[in-house]
Amino acid sequence: MPGGSTVGRQASGFPSPARDYFHGGIDLNRHLIRDRTSTFIMRVSGNLMAASGICEGDEVIVDRSVEPRDGKVVIAVLDGELVIRRLAADASGVSLQTDEPSSRPLAVPQLEDLKIWGVVTRCLHHV
Repeated sequence: MPGGSTVGRQASGFPSPARDYFHGGIDLNRHLIRDRTSTFIMRVSGNLMAASGICEGDEVIVDRSVEPRDGKVVIAVLDGELVIRRLAADASGVSLQTDEPSSRPLAVPQLEDLKIWGVVTRCLHHV
C-alpha cells in the first residue's frame, strides 16, 4: 500500500461444517460401483420403466456380477436386443415386466432361454 501502511485480512463468517468430513475429491467409483471389472453404464431408450424412475435418456449402472433375483431391474437379451425389465419369479414361473400398465409381462417358458446380461444397481438422471 502507498505510504508503507498495510491492511491485514481478517476472517469473517464461520468455517464450513463440511470441512471436517472432506478428505479429497469425490470418488463416484467408491460410492456407486461394487465391482469395477463387471460394471457398465448404459443409456436408457424409452419410458417403459418410468414408474420405477428410469426414463428416456437416463443412464443406468449395470453390474454383471450381481445375482438376478425376483423384483430386481435387469438388462435382458430379447431377440438379440438388450432391454430393461423387472424380473418377476413366483410359483407359476419367471417373467419380465415393464412398468407400463398396458404392457403384458413376457413369460419365460424355459429358464435356459432367459439371458440376463446384468442387474441395474443405480439410475443417473439429468436435473
